[in-house]
Amino acid sequence: MTAEPVLARINVMKPWLGDEEARALADVVASGWVAQGPKVKEFESRFAESQGVRHGVATSSCTTALHLALVVAGIGPGDDVVVPSLSFIATANAVTYVGARPVFCDVDPVTGNVTAETIYAALTLDTRAVIVVDQGGVPLDMDPIRSLCDRHEITVIEDAACAVGSTYRGRPVGVDADVAVWSFHPRKILTTGEGGMLTTNRADWAARARTLREHSMSVSAADRHGSLLAPPEDYLEVGFNYRMTDLQAAVGIVQLGRLAAVLARRRDIAARYVAGLTGVPGLRLVSDPPYGTTNFQSFWVEVLPSFGTTRDGLLEKLAEAGISARRGIMAAHRQPAYRWRDSGGGLLQHTERLNDRTLILPVYHELDDGGLDRIIGAIRASAAGTRT
Repeated sequence: MTAEPVLARINVMKPWLGDEEARALADVVASGWVAQGPKVKEFESRFAESQGVRHGVATSSCTTALHLALVVAGIGPGDDVVVPSLSFIATANAVTYVGARPVFCDVDPVTGNVTAETIYAALTLDTRAVIVVDQGGVPLDMDPIRSLCDRHEITVIEDAACAVGSTYRGRPVGVDADVAVWSFHPRKILTTGEGGMLTTNRADWAARARTLREHSMSVSAADRHGSLLAPPEDYLEVGFNYRMTDLQAAVGIVQLGRLAAVLARRRDIAARYVAGLTGVPGLRLVSDPPYGTTNFQSFWVEVLPSFGTTRDGLLEKLAEAGISARRGIMAAHRQPAYRWRDSGGGLLQHTERLNDRTLILPVYHELDDGGLDRIIGAIRASAAGTRT
């Protein structure tokens, strides 16, 4: 009897790292300057330029960047901030960090993003800001949101954690927000291991964010350590330790140079999924909205009742075939941390439906045609109720 072959596992995500990143790290180690310093400054400048904005402030994570964005925007106790529940929990958590109240709004049933209409339905007399999210890299429709918020004097913060390389009306996402934040977690398009970035066209907000991330020291650590006789420093307000290291930034610079290739490959993979899965009954695929392009940070599908099994059933079938997929975007209002909070109480029917029915398929640079064929075959078999 011949044993059945064991198929190699297909992960949901794998960062694209190689010799260039290793050499960049070695150069930083050899320099003796591994904390926040010249490489961070270079990464900030290059990233801001790539995103079409004037200022970039590197941080230890996207969550800390979002916290700083709320602080520099003046959001605090007594303020309401409209946020989508359909987002990683950090979006709502950052609002609570500053003592404000997250008010959850619903999303568009197709894109999974907030709209001007869903934001308007959640506005209160105390709304001072909204956090809009380009979910899974799908760009949101910013123009009507900007128009609504400008009329009501509401600050627009864009959580573009997943969206580097996505475009809105021919420009990078994030440009039209008052401030945007980005993630360099390993599951994102660009990675520095951990790390984030705040971008803005406001010089005053960028300057304060740089100070706040470094304990609010009046003299930066880089300037102090670069001086033979270090100047005395003052601590201007209560700050934070949200710095990125030069080790991370060196990797980020290399990754930024790979961006065009990463985007092209991910869009190729998405096209293969579309070609292989279009027409499968009960399956709705993520796609570019009419006003922009997605980077396909995630390729998500909605499993409708007419599919051959449930969303969780499909996840099990994929796992049996050695394929790692993930449940779709979480709904923060369903989590214990927010279930009992006074966070708005609005109807979130599209959020809950997408939370229950979506899953994320594998997408990474080195996913080959054989792997894609396995994934598509397993999904088609599940739709038909057969074994692969």
